Amino acid sequence: MNILIVHAHPEPRSLNGSLKDFSVQRLVSAGHVVQVSDLYDMGWKASLDVSDSLDGDPLARFDPSEASRCAYASGRQSLDIAGEQDKLRWADVLILQFPLWWFSMPAILKGWIDRVYAYGFAYGVGEHSDSHWGDRYGEGSMAGKRAMLIVTTGGWESHYGPRGINGPLDDLLFPIQHGVLHYPGFEVLPPFVVYRTGRVDEGRFANICASLGQRLDDLWLTPPIAFRRQNGGDYEIPALTLKDEVAPGERGFAAHVAAGRG
Repeated sequence: MNILIVHAHPEPRSLNGSLKDFSVQRLVSAGHVVQVSDLYDMGWKASLDVSDSLDGDPLARFDPSEASRCAYASGRQSLDIAGEQDKLRWADVLILQFPLWWFSMPAILKGWIDRVYAYGFAYGVGEHSDSHWGDRYGEGSMAGKRAMLIVTTGGWESHYGPRGINGPLDDLLFPIQHGVLHYPGFEVLPPFVVYRTGRVDEGRFANICASLGQRLDDLWLTPPIAFRRQNGGDYEIPALTLKDEVAPGERGFAAHVAAGRG
């Protein structure tokens, strides 16, 4: 398989850096082809702005979506954006690896999403009608590909449990897994999470690598999270609310995951 790892940590000698190196070695030794977008090492520009189009006019009113649409459609995107899109087209599996900073991804990774997920590439695709509201949430340009998060956090696992003070980790990661990944069509695997990163000695690191190695070995065997497909019959279109008979009484993020599937 072709595997793209997008890595977002500023210190190559960190736990994240070591896990990224381990992942590359494990995947390559298993016969996969791996590319790494190490965003800090690349000096990735995080802000979406007029310079993302080669035809951008700094004096004109900037409309981010329209500028993205025009630049993508005309092949006039900045070269760094086009290069990352080529990697995504090439990849069978996308791995986003990052530390959980302030309950989300680091800004540089959010900037990768903002800029690379261009209009016409990751959103704004497909028919929009009374029966089909675009190719998204299970459909789209990334359909047929898989994605997984590798996340580290300093908090204890209990802090992110169902009654933990930080909130359930599935809820915190929902905007990334359901929005950033499922929206353009990825099948999203359960995340690999390392807790209490400040308490990792050699023995625990070996155990983490053993667990991560198994997850990497099983990238195409692990059942994905059973996110509901937008055009799969569960939602009223164009309202895009769950039909009354689907998950009756449920509210919030969990209602958009089909129980007993995946």
